Amino acid sequence: MLDYASYALVLLALGAYVLLDGYDLGIGILSLFDRSDRRRKEYNELIATAWDANESWLILAGVVLWAGLPGVYATVLPGVYLPLVVMLLALVLRGTAIELQSAALGYRRGWGLVFGISSLVATVCQGLVVGGVLSGLPHRGGVFTGGTWDWLTPYSVLCALGLVAVHLLAGAAWLQDKTTGTAHERAGRLGRPLILAVAVAGLVLGSGLRFADPQHLRFDQPLRATLFGLAVAGAVVCAALAWYGFGRRPDWRPFAAVAGTETAGLLALVAATAPVVVPPDLTVHAAAGPHGSQLFLLIGVGGCMPVVLAYNIYAWWVFRGKSARPSVSTETAVGPSDTAAVAEQAAQVEQPERPVPAAPAASDGPWAAVAARRVLLTLLAVAVAAVSQDVFGGVRAWIGPVGVALFALTALAGWIRSDRRSAAAGEFDLRAADR
Repeated sequence: MLDYASYALVLLALGAYVLLDGYDLGIGILSLFDRSDRRRKEYNELIATAWDANESWLILAGVVLWAGLPGVYATVLPGVYLPLVVMLLALVLRGTAIELQSAALGYRRGWGLVFGISSLVATVCQGLVVGGVLSGLPHRGGVFTGGTWDWLTPYSVLCALGLVAVHLLAGAAWLQDKTTGTAHERAGRLGRPLILAVAVAGLVLGSGLRFADPQHLRFDQPLRATLFGLAVAGAVVCAALAWYGFGRRPDWRPFAAVAGTETAGLLALVAATAPVVVPPDLTVHAAAGPHGSQLFLLIGVGGCMPVVLAYNIYAWWVFRGKSARPSVSTETAVGPSDTAAVAEQAAQVEQPERPVPAAPAASDGPWAAVAARRVLLTLLAVAVAAVSQDVFGGVRAWIGPVGVALFALTALAGWIRSDRRSAAAGEFDLRAADR
Protein backbone atom coordinates (compact mmCIF):
# COMPACT_ATOMS: atom_id res chain seq x y z
CA MET A 1 0.00 0.00 0.00
CA LEU A 2 2.92 2.36 0.54
CA ASP A 3 3.70 2.37 -3.19
CA TYR A 4 0.19 3.55 -4.00
CA ALA A 5 0.45 6.18 -1.26
CA SER A 6 3.57 7.52 -2.98
CA TYR A 7 1.71 7.44 -6.29
CA ALA A 8 -1.14 9.43 -4.72
CA LEU A 9 1.33 12.00 -3.39
CA VAL A 10 2.87 12.42 -6.85
CA LEU A 11 -0.60 12.93 -8.34
CA LEU A 12 -1.51 15.42 -5.59
CA ALA A 13 1.65 17.47 -6.12
CA LEU A 14 1.39 17.42 -9.91
CA GLY A 15 -2.30 18.29 -9.79
CA ALA A 16 -1.64 21.21 -7.44
CA TYR A 17 1.16 22.43 -9.69
CA VAL A 18 -0.95 22.26 -12.86
CA LEU A 19 -3.78 24.11 -11.14
CA LEU A 20 -1.74 26.78 -9.34
CA ASP A 21 1.20 27.41 -11.63
CA GLY A 22 -1.09 26.79 -14.59
CA TYR A 23 -3.07 29.98 -14.07
CA ASP A 24 0.02 32.18 -13.84
CA LEU A 25 1.58 30.49 -16.88
CA GLY A 26 -1.70 31.18 -18.66
CA ILE A 27 -1.63 34.84 -17.62
CA GLY A 28 1.91 35.08 -18.95
CA ILE A 29 0.80 33.71 -22.32
CA LEU A 30 -2.20 36.05 -22.37
CA SER A 31 0.15 39.01 -21.85
CA LEU A 32 1.69 38.29 -25.26
CA PHE A 33 -1.63 39.14 -26.92
CA ASP A 34 -2.47 42.24 -24.89
CA ARG A 35 -1.49 45.60 -26.39
CA SER A 36 -1.92 47.61 -23.18
CA ASP A 37 1.28 48.13 -21.20
CA ARG A 38 -0.79 49.08 -18.18
CA ARG A 39 -2.64 45.77 -18.21
CA ARG A 40 0.60 43.87 -18.79
CA LYS A 41 2.09 45.56 -15.74
CA GLU A 42 -1.02 44.62 -13.79
CA TYR A 43 -0.69 40.99 -14.89
CA ASN A 44 2.91 40.90 -13.71
CA GLU A 45 2.09 42.41 -10.32
CA LEU A 46 -0.72 39.90 -9.90
CA ILE A 47 1.64 36.97 -10.55
CA ALA A 48 4.52 38.37 -8.47
CA THR A 49 2.62 37.63 -5.26
CA ALA A 50 2.47 33.84 -5.64
CA TRP A 51 4.52 32.44 -8.54
CA ASP A 52 7.33 31.05 -6.34
CA ALA A 53 4.87 29.39 -3.93
CA ASN A 54 3.04 27.81 -6.87
CA GLU A 55 6.22 26.32 -8.31
CA SER A 56 7.11 24.68 -5.00
CA TRP A 57 4.63 21.93 -5.86
CA LEU A 58 6.77 20.96 -8.84
CA ILE A 59 9.78 20.52 -6.54
CA LEU A 60 7.70 18.44 -4.15
CA ALA A 61 6.50 16.23 -7.02
CA GLY A 62 10.08 15.67 -8.18
CA VAL A 63 11.24 14.71 -4.69
CA VAL A 64 8.38 12.25 -4.16
CA LEU A 65 8.95 10.74 -7.60
CA TRP A 66 12.68 10.36 -6.98
CA ALA A 67 12.33 8.72 -3.57
CA GLY A 68 8.98 6.96 -3.84
CA LEU A 69 8.92 5.76 -7.46
CA PRO A 70 12.59 5.61 -8.50
CA GLY A 71 11.76 3.33 -11.44
CA VAL A 72 9.62 6.06 -12.98
CA TYR A 73 12.27 8.69 -12.25
CA ALA A 74 15.03 6.60 -13.84
CA THR A 75 12.97 5.88 -16.95
CA VAL A 76 11.25 9.21 -17.55
CA LEU A 77 14.13 11.60 -16.82
CA PRO A 78 16.49 10.31 -19.54
CA GLY A 79 13.58 9.88 -21.93
CA VAL A 80 12.38 13.49 -21.73
CA TYR A 81 15.63 15.15 -20.69
CA LEU A 82 15.70 17.76 -23.45
CA PRO A 83 12.17 19.26 -23.03
CA LEU A 84 12.53 19.00 -19.26
CA VAL A 85 15.75 21.04 -19.19
CA VAL A 86 14.28 23.63 -21.57
CA MET A 87 11.23 23.88 -19.30
CA LEU A 88 13.40 24.47 -16.22
CA LEU A 89 15.44 27.14 -18.00
CA ALA A 90 12.22 28.83 -19.12
CA LEU A 91 10.91 28.82 -15.55
CA VAL A 92 14.16 30.40 -14.33
CA LEU A 93 13.96 33.16 -16.97
CA ARG A 94 10.30 33.66 -16.18
CA GLY A 95 10.94 34.14 -12.47
CA THR A 96 13.74 36.60 -13.25
CA ALA A 97 11.47 38.58 -15.57
CA ILE A 98 8.67 38.72 -12.98
CA GLU A 99 10.91 40.03 -10.22
CA LEU A 100 12.77 42.58 -12.37
CA GLN A 101 9.53 43.82 -13.92
CA SER A 102 8.03 44.19 -10.47
CA ALA A 103 11.07 46.16 -9.27
CA ALA A 104 10.94 48.57 -12.25
CA LEU A 105 9.10 51.86 -11.82
CA GLY A 106 7.30 51.60 -15.16
CA TYR A 107 6.64 48.79 -17.61
CA ARG A 108 9.75 47.29 -19.22
CA ARG A 109 8.70 45.71 -22.50
CA GLY A 110 11.82 43.59 -22.77
CA TRP A 111 11.16 41.81 -19.49
CA GLY A 112 7.47 41.62 -20.36
CA LEU A 113 8.36 39.78 -23.55
CA VAL A 114 10.63 37.41 -21.63
CA PHE A 115 7.79 36.77 -19.17
CA GLY A 116 5.31 35.90 -21.91
CA ILE A 117 7.60 33.82 -24.12
CA SER A 118 9.09 31.85 -21.23
CA SER A 119 5.55 31.10 -19.97
CA LEU A 120 4.63 29.75 -23.41
CA VAL A 121 7.85 27.72 -23.73
CA ALA A 122 7.44 26.19 -20.26
CA THR A 123 3.84 25.20 -21.03
CA VAL A 124 4.71 23.65 -24.38
CA CYS A 125 7.57 21.68 -22.82
CA GLN A 126 5.30 20.40 -20.05
CA GLY A 127 2.80 19.19 -22.65
CA LEU A 128 5.58 17.50 -24.63
CA VAL A 129 6.76 15.71 -21.48
CA VAL A 130 3.27 14.47 -20.61
CA GLY A 131 2.52 13.44 -24.18
CA GLY A 132 5.90 11.73 -24.56
CA VAL A 133 5.32 9.66 -21.42
CA LEU A 134 1.78 8.71 -22.44
CA SER A 135 3.05 7.71 -25.90
CA GLY A 136 5.39 5.22 -24.20
CA LEU A 137 9.10 5.38 -23.45
CA PRO A 138 11.23 2.34 -24.39
CA HIS A 139 12.75 0.78 -21.29
CA ARG A 140 14.11 -2.52 -20.06
CA GLY A 141 14.78 -3.44 -16.46
CA GLY A 142 14.11 0.09 -15.24
CA VAL A 143 16.56 1.61 -17.73
CA PHE A 144 15.58 3.87 -20.62
CA THR A 145 16.60 2.30 -23.93
CA GLY A 146 15.22 4.78 -26.44
CA GLY A 147 16.69 7.64 -28.40
CA THR A 148 17.02 11.37 -27.87
CA TRP A 149 13.85 12.31 -29.76
CA ASP A 150 11.50 9.49 -28.75
CA TRP A 151 9.41 11.95 -26.74
CA LEU A 152 8.52 13.90 -29.89
CA THR A 153 5.37 12.24 -31.23
CA PRO A 154 2.16 13.55 -32.84
CA TYR A 155 0.35 12.88 -29.58
CA SER A 156 2.92 14.83 -27.52
CA VAL A 157 2.51 17.82 -29.85
CA LEU A 158 -1.27 17.62 -29.41
CA CYS A 159 -0.77 17.43 -25.63
CA ALA A 160 1.36 20.58 -25.77
CA LEU A 161 -1.34 22.48 -27.66
CA GLY A 162 -4.03 21.17 -25.31
CA LEU A 163 -2.08 22.21 -22.21
CA VAL A 164 -1.63 25.71 -23.65
CA ALA A 165 -5.42 25.96 -24.00
CA VAL A 166 -5.95 24.67 -20.43
CA HIS A 167 -3.50 27.17 -18.95
CA LEU A 168 -5.02 30.02 -20.95
CA LEU A 169 -8.45 29.11 -19.60
CA ALA A 170 -7.17 29.00 -16.02
CA GLY A 171 -5.41 32.34 -16.54
CA ALA A 172 -8.57 33.99 -17.85
CA ALA A 173 -10.59 32.62 -14.93
CA TRP A 174 -8.03 33.93 -12.41
CA LEU A 175 -8.00 37.36 -14.07
CA GLN A 176 -11.77 37.64 -13.80
CA ASP A 177 -11.54 36.81 -10.10
CA LYS A 178 -8.65 39.16 -9.25
CA THR A 179 -8.90 42.18 -11.56
CA THR A 180 -11.23 45.07 -12.31
CA GLY A 181 -11.79 47.39 -15.25
CA THR A 182 -10.72 46.47 -18.76
CA ALA A 183 -8.64 43.47 -17.63
CA HIS A 184 -11.73 42.02 -15.92
CA GLU A 185 -13.91 42.61 -18.98
CA ARG A 186 -11.33 41.10 -21.32
CA ALA A 187 -11.04 37.96 -19.18
CA GLY A 188 -14.82 37.53 -19.23
CA ARG A 189 -14.86 37.74 -23.04
CA LEU A 190 -12.01 35.25 -23.46
CA GLY A 191 -13.44 32.60 -21.13
CA ARG A 192 -16.05 30.95 -23.32
CA PRO A 193 -13.96 30.63 -26.51
CA LEU A 194 -11.21 29.08 -24.38
CA ILE A 195 -13.69 26.60 -22.88
CA LEU A 196 -14.56 25.50 -26.42
CA ALA A 197 -10.86 25.13 -27.23
CA VAL A 198 -10.29 23.02 -24.10
CA ALA A 199 -13.34 20.88 -24.91
CA VAL A 200 -12.02 20.18 -28.42
CA ALA A 201 -8.59 19.40 -27.02
CA GLY A 202 -10.11 17.03 -24.46
CA LEU A 203 -12.06 15.16 -27.14
CA VAL A 204 -9.05 14.86 -29.43
CA LEU A 205 -6.63 13.78 -26.69
CA GLY A 206 -9.14 11.46 -25.05
CA SER A 207 -9.98 9.65 -28.26
CA GLY A 208 -6.34 9.62 -29.38
CA LEU A 209 -5.07 8.11 -26.14
CA ARG A 210 -6.24 4.66 -27.16
CA PHE A 211 -4.06 4.84 -30.29
CA ALA A 212 -1.08 6.67 -28.77
CA ASP A 213 -0.73 4.66 -25.56
CA PRO A 214 1.06 1.35 -26.33
CA GLN A 215 -0.63 -0.43 -23.43
CA HIS A 216 -4.06 -2.00 -23.90
CA LEU A 217 -6.50 0.27 -22.07
CA ARG A 218 -8.95 -2.05 -20.32
CA PHE A 219 -12.22 -0.16 -20.50
CA ASP A 220 -13.98 -3.52 -20.54
CA GLN A 221 -13.43 -3.66 -16.76
CA PRO A 222 -16.64 -2.35 -15.10
CA LEU A 223 -14.93 -0.49 -12.24
CA ARG A 224 -12.47 1.27 -14.53
CA ALA A 225 -15.17 2.23 -17.02
CA THR A 226 -17.42 3.54 -14.23
CA LEU A 227 -14.71 5.67 -12.63
CA PHE A 228 -13.66 7.03 -16.01
CA GLY A 229 -17.25 7.88 -16.91
CA LEU A 230 -17.86 9.63 -13.58
CA ALA A 231 -14.67 11.70 -13.98
CA VAL A 232 -15.63 12.74 -17.52
CA ALA A 233 -19.13 13.65 -16.37
CA GLY A 234 -17.66 15.74 -13.55
CA ALA A 235 -15.41 17.55 -16.04
CA VAL A 236 -18.39 18.33 -18.28
CA VAL A 237 -20.46 19.67 -15.37
CA CYS A 238 -17.60 21.88 -14.15
CA ALA A 239 -16.98 23.16 -17.68
CA ALA A 240 -20.66 24.07 -17.96
CA LEU A 241 -20.45 25.98 -14.67
CA ALA A 242 -17.37 27.83 -15.94
CA TRP A 243 -19.21 28.68 -19.17
CA TYR A 244 -22.07 30.17 -17.20
CA GLY A 245 -19.75 31.99 -14.77
CA PHE A 246 -17.57 33.88 -17.24
CA GLY A 247 -18.73 37.47 -17.48
CA ARG A 248 -21.07 37.10 -14.49
CA ARG A 249 -20.77 37.52 -10.76
CA PRO A 250 -19.57 36.11 -8.42
CA ASP A 251 -16.16 36.43 -10.05
CA TRP A 252 -14.64 33.46 -8.20
CA ARG A 253 -16.98 30.93 -9.79
CA PRO A 254 -15.17 30.44 -13.13
CA PHE A 255 -11.83 29.68 -11.46
CA ALA A 256 -13.44 27.23 -9.03
CA ALA A 257 -15.17 25.52 -11.95
CA VAL A 258 -11.95 25.39 -14.01
CA ALA A 259 -10.16 23.85 -11.01
CA GLY A 260 -12.87 21.21 -10.85
CA THR A 261 -12.52 20.53 -14.56
CA GLU A 262 -8.75 20.06 -14.30
CA THR A 263 -9.12 17.78 -11.26
CA ALA A 264 -11.73 15.65 -13.00
CA GLY A 265 -9.54 15.41 -16.12
CA LEU A 266 -6.58 14.19 -14.08
CA LEU A 267 -8.74 11.58 -12.34
CA ALA A 268 -10.07 10.41 -15.72
CA LEU A 269 -6.50 9.94 -16.96
CA VAL A 270 -5.59 7.96 -13.84
CA ALA A 271 -8.71 5.80 -14.18
CA ALA A 272 -7.79 5.01 -17.80
CA THR A 273 -4.12 4.15 -17.26
CA ALA A 274 -3.57 2.95 -13.65
CA PRO A 275 -1.70 0.98 -12.39
CA VAL A 276 0.65 1.58 -15.37
CA VAL A 277 2.62 4.80 -14.87
CA VAL A 278 5.04 4.56 -17.81
CA PRO A 279 3.55 2.74 -20.81
CA PRO A 280 3.60 0.13 -21.95
CA ASP A 281 4.22 -1.97 -18.82
CA LEU A 282 5.92 -0.13 -15.93
CA THR A 283 3.45 -0.34 -13.04
CA VAL A 284 3.34 1.43 -9.69
CA HIS A 285 4.44 -1.70 -7.84
CA ALA A 286 7.36 -2.39 -10.19
CA ALA A 287 8.58 1.23 -10.03
CA ALA A 288 8.29 1.64 -6.25
CA GLY A 289 11.32 1.91 -3.99
CA PRO A 290 12.13 -0.25 -0.94
CA HIS A 291 9.70 -0.35 1.97
CA GLY A 292 12.02 1.65 4.23
CA SER A 293 12.41 4.41 1.66
CA GLN A 294 8.67 4.55 1.15
CA LEU A 295 8.03 4.87 4.88
CA PHE A 296 10.72 7.53 5.31
CA LEU A 297 9.29 9.45 2.36
CA LEU A 298 5.75 9.42 3.70
CA ILE A 299 6.90 10.62 7.10
CA GLY A 300 9.06 13.37 5.57
CA VAL A 301 6.44 14.54 3.12
CA GLY A 302 3.82 14.27 5.85
CA GLY A 303 5.88 16.79 7.80
CA CYS A 304 6.48 19.08 4.81
CA MET A 305 2.98 19.04 3.39
CA PRO A 306 1.40 21.13 6.16
CA VAL A 307 4.17 23.72 5.73
CA VAL A 308 3.63 23.92 1.96
CA LEU A 309 -0.12 24.19 2.41
CA ALA A 310 0.30 26.77 5.18
CA TYR A 311 2.34 29.27 3.18
CA ASN A 312 0.14 28.78 0.10
CA ILE A 313 -2.99 29.47 2.16
CA TYR A 314 -1.30 32.39 3.88
CA ALA A 315 -0.37 33.93 0.52
CA TRP A 316 -3.90 33.48 -0.79
CA TRP A 317 -5.33 35.07 2.36
CA VAL A 318 -2.97 38.06 2.36
CA PHE A 319 -3.65 38.80 -1.32
CA ARG A 320 -7.35 37.93 -1.28
CA GLY A 321 -9.84 40.06 -3.15
CA LYS A 322 -9.18 42.25 -6.15
CA SER A 323 -5.61 43.24 -6.95
CA ALA A 324 -4.50 46.86 -6.64
CA ARG A 325 -4.27 48.43 -10.08
CA PRO A 326 -1.28 50.50 -11.18
CA SER A 327 -1.37 54.28 -10.80
CA VAL A 328 -4.24 55.74 -12.82
CA SER A 329 -3.57 59.43 -12.25
CA THR A 330 -3.32 59.97 -16.00
CA GLU A 331 -5.86 57.35 -16.99
CA THR A 332 -9.02 58.60 -18.66
CA ALA A 333 -11.74 57.11 -20.80
CA VAL A 334 -9.91 56.35 -24.01
CA GLY A 335 -10.32 54.08 -26.95
CA PRO A 336 -8.11 51.09 -27.74
CA SER A 337 -5.93 53.17 -30.04
CA ASP A 338 -5.06 55.55 -27.17
CA THR A 339 -3.97 52.83 -24.76
CA ALA A 340 -0.30 52.99 -25.64
CA ALA A 341 -0.23 56.77 -25.34
CA VAL A 342 -1.87 56.68 -21.93
CA ALA A 343 0.59 54.03 -20.77
CA GLU A 344 3.51 56.16 -21.92
CA GLN A 345 2.09 59.20 -20.09
CA ALA A 346 1.69 57.15 -16.92
CA ALA A 347 5.26 55.89 -17.22
CA GLN A 348 6.50 59.46 -17.58
CA VAL A 349 4.60 60.49 -14.46
CA GLU A 350 5.94 57.52 -12.50
CA GLN A 351 9.48 58.07 -13.80
CA PRO A 352 10.29 61.81 -13.76
CA GLU A 353 13.32 62.75 -15.70
CA ARG A 354 16.50 62.71 -13.67
CA PRO A 355 19.94 63.93 -14.60
CA VAL A 356 22.21 61.24 -15.91
CA PRO A 357 24.96 60.69 -13.35
CA ALA A 358 28.47 61.25 -14.49
CA ALA A 359 30.56 58.18 -15.08
CA PRO A 360 32.51 57.40 -11.92
CA ALA A 361 36.25 57.42 -11.97
CA ALA A 362 38.09 54.19 -12.56
CA SER A 363 39.25 54.19 -8.97
CA ASP A 364 35.73 54.24 -7.51
CA GLY A 365 35.06 51.16 -5.40
CA PRO A 366 31.46 50.32 -6.48
CA TRP A 367 32.31 49.94 -10.16
CA ALA A 368 35.14 47.57 -9.28
CA ALA A 369 32.83 45.61 -6.98
CA VAL A 370 30.17 45.31 -9.67
CA ALA A 371 32.69 44.18 -12.26
CA ALA A 372 34.17 41.62 -9.86
CA ARG A 373 30.72 40.30 -9.00
CA ARG A 374 29.78 39.92 -12.66
CA VAL A 375 33.00 38.08 -13.45
CA LEU A 376 32.60 35.76 -10.47
CA LEU A 377 28.98 34.98 -11.41
CA THR A 378 30.07 34.23 -14.97
CA LEU A 379 32.85 31.92 -13.72
CA LEU A 380 30.35 30.20 -11.45
CA ALA A 381 27.99 29.62 -14.39
CA VAL A 382 30.87 28.22 -16.44
CA ALA A 383 31.81 25.90 -13.59
CA VAL A 384 28.23 24.67 -13.26
CA ALA A 385 27.99 24.00 -17.00
CA ALA A 386 31.38 22.23 -17.05
CA VAL A 387 30.54 20.05 -14.06
CA SER A 388 27.09 19.25 -15.46
CA GLN A 389 28.44 17.79 -18.67
CA ASP A 390 30.59 15.41 -16.60
CA VAL A 391 27.83 14.53 -14.13
CA PHE A 392 25.36 13.69 -16.89
CA GLY A 393 27.51 11.24 -18.79
CA GLY A 394 30.47 13.26 -20.00
CA VAL A 395 29.29 12.93 -23.61
CA ARG A 396 29.33 16.69 -24.28
CA ALA A 397 26.63 16.28 -26.90
CA TRP A 398 24.89 19.56 -26.06
CA ILE A 399 27.41 21.61 -24.07
CA GLY A 400 30.96 21.44 -25.39
CA PRO A 401 33.93 23.65 -24.66
CA VAL A 402 32.93 26.06 -27.43
CA GLY A 403 29.40 26.22 -26.05
CA VAL A 404 30.67 26.94 -22.54
CA ALA A 405 32.88 29.76 -23.87
CA LEU A 406 30.02 31.28 -25.88
CA PHE A 407 27.72 31.02 -22.88
CA ALA A 408 30.23 32.78 -20.64
CA LEU A 409 30.94 35.60 -23.07
CA THR A 410 27.25 36.14 -23.82
CA ALA A 411 26.36 36.26 -20.12
CA LEU A 412 29.15 38.71 -19.36
CA ALA A 413 28.26 40.95 -22.33
CA GLY A 414 24.60 40.90 -21.33
CA TRP A 415 25.34 41.96 -17.77
CA ILE A 416 27.66 44.77 -18.84
CA ARG A 417 25.19 46.05 -21.45
CA SER A 418 22.34 45.97 -18.93
CA ASP A 419 24.36 47.93 -16.39
CA ARG A 420 25.39 50.53 -18.94
CA ARG A 421 21.83 51.03 -20.16
CA SER A 422 20.49 51.32 -16.62
CA ALA A 423 23.20 53.80 -15.68
CA ALA A 424 22.53 55.88 -18.81
CA ALA A 425 18.81 55.95 -17.94
CA GLY A 426 19.63 57.25 -14.45
CA GLU A 427 18.04 54.25 -12.73
CA PHE A 428 20.82 53.89 -10.20
CA ASP A 429 23.91 55.73 -9.03
CA LEU A 430 26.58 53.41 -7.77
CA ARG A 431 28.42 56.25 -6.07
CA ALA A 432 25.38 56.99 -3.91
CA ALA A 433 25.90 53.73 -2.02
CA ASP A 434 29.01 55.17 -0.35
CA ARG A 435 27.36 58.35 0.84
